[in-house]
Order: sequence, then structure tokens, then C-alpha cells
Amino acid sequence: MTINKKQVVKLMQEIQKGSLEKAALKAGICKRTAQKYKNPQPSSVPRKVGSGRGQPNPFGKHWEEIGQMLTRSPELEAQTIMTYLAEQYPKEYHSKQIRSLQRRLQEWRAHHGASKAVIFRQDLKPGRQSQSDWTHMGALNITIGGQPFDHLLFHFMLPYSQFETIMICESESFASLTKGFEQGVLEIGGVASEHRTDNLTAATQKMGNDRVFTKRWMEFLDHYQVQPSRNNPGVSNENGSVEKSHHTFKNAVDQHLMLRQSRDFKTLEQYQVFLNKIKTKRNFMRRDKIDKELETLRSLPDKTFNEAILLTVRVTPSSTIQVLSVTYSVPSRLIGLWLKAVVLRETIELMYGPKIVLTLPRLEAGVLIDYRHIIDSLIRKPGAFEAYQYRAFLYPNPTFLKAYEALKDKGLTSCNKRYLELLHQAKLYGEHEVSLAIDLLLEGDKVPLKEEVLALIEKKKNPKVAVVTQPNLEDYNQLHGFEGVA
Repeated sequence: MTINKKQVVKLMQEIQKGSLEKAALKAGICKRTAQKYKNPQPSSVPRKVGSGRGQPNPFGKHWEEIGQMLTRSPELEAQTIMTYLAEQYPKEYHSKQIRSLQRRLQEWRAHHGASKAVIFRQDLKPGRQSQSDWTHMGALNITIGGQPFDHLLFHFMLPYSQFETIMICESESFASLTKGFEQGVLEIGGVASEHRTDNLTAATQKMGNDRVFTKRWMEFLDHYQVQPSRNNPGVSNENGSVEKSHHTFKNAVDQHLMLRQSRDFKTLEQYQVFLNKIKTKRNFMRRDKIDKELETLRSLPDKTFNEAILLTVRVTPSSTIQVLSVTYSVPSRLIGLWLKAVVLRETIELMYGPKIVLTLPRLEAGVLIDYRHIIDSLIRKPGAFEAYQYRAFLYPNPTFLKAYEALKDKGLTSCNKRYLELLHQAKLYGEHEVSLAIDLLLEGDKVPLKEEVLALIEKKKNPKVAVVTQPNLEDYNQLHGFEGVA
């Protein structure tokens, strides 16, 4: 039985007062072990923690050199120094001494190391601050319909109660920042006096050697009577509450995905519902603090902030426009015209004169090409299809890609033109109808040609009508031997 020094001291004290058996009982050891320590030798007393420091330093011969290395570069790791010593003095040092060196370096740093950054725990007050930031979800390997879904979550939270909301988004844009903030304050039903972000480009801009808040972000928060604040560059712990919430929320999602036994969701909406359930459960556990925080939050304004951005754009010969670095296709009839773009949070309204000519869904980044806008021109120039830079958008769903591959497998020299004919039919008769017809042809191991697709569509539109004639009762009577019976 191993005993510590405290027990030995207690045993010695109790032996002076009475029997060995009682002394052992009070020291918390057995009588047999107490007998061994009745007249303890120096070797039998447990060593004091850290007494190994009295042992000879195996690196003593070169410790001065190691100390100079650490003074010049305090961040040097034990493994790096061990490798250096083994190379310089191969007869004296080897890799198995790494643990001993680590202990020696820890002791050196305790006495001579540089000061470390101190985290100052904050006394959080209800209603004083909200925080927000984006977090990448790629490490969780989420898929939608079997396809990898690389995305961000916008995370809004109140540090005091840890109330949180989340929103799926594509990029760290001003639109997702403002939409995520509004979603958060609308869900909690009030606003804190201050909102903290990091130095994100959606809310700040560089001015000299510093970053300042953008006019748009200031106007947005002024609408809610909220004071903006940001952490110092490179000091993420100043936005630490939301950073910690990132970690705990993603861990909760990961745990629920393991219970679910699948990381695939049929639709984006199904994934959003899954996330919302996790968020609701987490907020429910904090309801007492949330109730207390609600008492201190400011009231929401009567209206949400919906700043419209007005731009003037010209339609290129490619039948596209650029709006806030995003490329959109438009009907080819608009090529060469200057249009007014009213950029709202969810949509873009394109106007020519006083009338809206087209409404587009607003993207935060990337490209949006609608084949219906360009197919009339493309079918007249099928050679442009092969190297078209936005060709991926000309397969509106997997069925059309299968159709193109089937045409190509047949070795048809005009497979591009024949595929574009199918795409043209999708514009004329509807993408859904053409997709169904292509699927039927492919299932029957037939080539999905324009003529075959049109025949199926026409057949569906004009199904054969079964003609039922009135039976002759005389025939029935004759069959049963009732001839002449009226």
C-alpha cells in the first residue's frame, strides 16, 4: 500500500498518543503498513512532489547553450531542441530523453519565461450587448440530396443569457449580416444597447492604419438605436462569447447527426428545420436568464430596416448584368439597354423607364444564369455550347445531364444541337413536362430526341378516350334463352 507524506506525519503523531492500531486507523492506513513506518528510514518516506529536481540535470553540460537558445527564441519547442542536440552531440543525447527535456523546459519557463496573455473574465450584464459572427460548417460534412453542402451559419447571441439564433448563408455579406441581426432581435423581441462584431468587411472598412464602421452599417444599427462595437484586430477573444457558442453549437449539431445516423438531408428546408430544433432546445435550457434579459432589452422599432440600393446597369452582349459583383442573365431582348436595378434584401427589381421588366432572386455571391434567357440564340449557334463559360447552368436538373450524356454516347455528330433542342422544348412546354418525357425514354433505353419527347408530351395532352357503347339487350336475352321477351 502506498501512502503519502501527510499520512506518515499523522501516523507518527498518533503513535506518540496511543497504540499502533489506533494510529493506523486515524492515519487511514492498515496496521501492517503502519508497522513498516513505525521506525521509518529516509528511503521509506514518500518523496516530495518535484524532488526529482535534485537529480543531476542530464542536459547540464549544454544547459547554458539551451538557455541562450530559449532567450533568443522563447517559443522553441522541446522536440526542436532535442533534434538539435541529437544532431550536434549524437553520443550524448537521443530522442528518448524528450520527456526529461520537456520537464526541464517547463521549469525554465516558470522561472524565466515571458509574460503570457491574461484572459479577464467579464461580469456580464443583461441587455448590455449582443454579438454576431459567421462560422464555417464544412467540417460536419453536411449533404443536401447527396451533394456536398458547403455553407456558413450566421450566429447571433446575447452573452448574458446565451440566447442564440442561427441562419444558413453562403457568404459573409452585408445582406446576411443585417438579415441575421434582424432575425435575432425579432425572435428575442428586443435589442441590446450595443452590438459587437469582429472587423468583418461587411460592417467595417479600412481607413489609414485603422478600420472604421461603414456608413450603411451605422445607418442600419441607428435604425434600431444600437451602438456598434468591434474587437481589436487579431483579438478574437474580445468577441469570445459568440466564438464559444460557435463551438458548442457545432458540437451539438455533430452529436445530433450521429444520433440521426445520417448527414444527408433531402432538402435545404429539412436541414433548416433540423438546426432550428437544436437551437430551440438550447434556448429552452436558458429560459430563466432569457426572461431576466428580456426585462432589460429595448423595444423594437415599428418597422424593420430594408434599405434599397439603387444601381444603373447595362446589359452586355452576353445577355448578362453585374450587380454587386454577382453575374445574372436577363432576357436577350434587353441586350444593350441601361436598366435601373433596385437591390432589395431578397430580390433585385430591374426597371426600364417606370416599369419593372424583370425580378431576380438576389444572390450574395456567384453567378445565376437562366437558360430560358439565352436558349433562342444558342439554338441558332450550337457551336457556342461546347465552350460556353456558364455551360453548367444549361443542365437545369440531373435528367437533362443524363439526356446529354445519352446523346453523346450514341456518337451523334450533332449531339450538342440535339440537346439544345430539348432545352428549347423545356422553355416552350415546361421543364417538368420535358423532364418526365426524357425519363420515360431513358427508362425504355431510347434516345431522347426532340421528336420522341414531343410525341410523349402530345400523348399526355391528348390521351385516347375509351368509347363505351350502350349494350343491346336483345343479345343478352338471346344468350339466356329469352328470345322474344320484351
